[in-house]
Amino acid sequence: MARKIKDNVFFLNATDWNRRLFDSLIPLPDGTSYNAYLIRGSDKTVLIDTVDPAMADTLSAFLEDVEKLDFIVSLHSEQDHSGCIPLVLEKYPDAKVITSSKGKDLLISHLSLPEEKITTAEDGEELSLGDKTLKFIYFPWVHWPETMLAYLKEDKILFTCDLFGSHLATTDMYVSDECQVYEAAKRYYAEIMMPFRNFIKKNISKVEELDIDIIAPSHGPMYDKPEFIVDAYRDWISDETKNTVVIPYISMHGSVEKMVDHFVSALEHRGVQAFKFDLTVTDIGKLAISLVDAAAIVAGTPTLQADPHPLVSYAVRLANMLKPKTKYVSVLASYGWGGKAIERITEMIPNIKAELIEPVLVKGYPKEDDLKSVERLADEIASKFA
Repeated sequence: MARKIKDNVFFLNATDWNRRLFDSLIPLPDGTSYNAYLIRGSDKTVLIDTVDPAMADTLSAFLEDVEKLDFIVSLHSEQDHSGCIPLVLEKYPDAKVITSSKGKDLLISHLSLPEEKITTAEDGEELSLGDKTLKFIYFPWVHWPETMLAYLKEDKILFTCDLFGSHLATTDMYVSDECQVYEAAKRYYAEIMMPFRNFIKKNISKVEELDIDIIAPSHGPMYDKPEFIVDAYRDWISDETKNTVVIPYISMHGSVEKMVDHFVSALEHRGVQAFKFDLTVTDIGKLAISLVDAAAIVAGTPTLQADPHPLVSYAVRLANMLKPKTKYVSVLASYGWGGKAIERITEMIPNIKAELIEPVLVKGYPKEDDLKSVERLADEIASKFA
């Protein structure tokens, strides 16, 4: 049964407890949920977003007693939110789909929706439902070009789709455990929103200027204390970093492990916090979370067929794609007889606008002089943080 948020505003959440991978890439340790919202105005009834097609039966059950639907608002065209629009249109053939100007083409392309079923809303345009009013707010590139928000003026509810979302399966309508939701929302930001940090920074004022009682995202619980998630985003999208070093690495025969452990110890003795990630066992989402704030990334890799280890290459390319605000990068590398592991890694990160600190390259197992070079790298990073 749909749950009441305010008078004639309802929460339609389809909770997927068992999903463990999103986009065939992103780990979901806590499952996820897809939130749609139903608004019954005195004149018009609106459905905001739908759910992933895998949860279509849940949405159908929510709509079972809804006799008439005038509009389906698509804030974002990705299929986990728009995928059930064709199904809803079958039940309500007279309903119109409202989306942004760029969303129209995407809905036609991805869902084969008839063009005549779609109407576009401009930035700032309002839709009267009778006693309730929806205002549409363009918020592009979170994380597709067509995204927009919808603000229910009378009830002070901001529907944000992916913005402020969290992949979290829960029975809670609202945030009850702030620590749990903070980590889930930061993971979501790191994996999906971080590459678009500057776009969010450019548009966040559109949220800040609204009088908001509730933020209603399309993944995870709602926020009845909106400042909790808005303040978190302000921190994440800022240019400020924390004096931490993230070390994703692989060690095939112990050489890189020796360097990494010595490096972590050296940083610790210099008052610098470090996080090391053995890429054979790392949850890649945890690595992404650590990149949100880290001032430095130091990759550790053996040389394999003249190149970095493939798992290190993957992690480095992922970091490049996520575009963290990291200020410094370096490499700890070992080799047997030759290769260009360091050069290859530095070539993989053109999107990370960071200073390259002189890497450490070791032949075979690290000797005393090699470990002094590792300490030199720790010294230099610590001096940057001073």
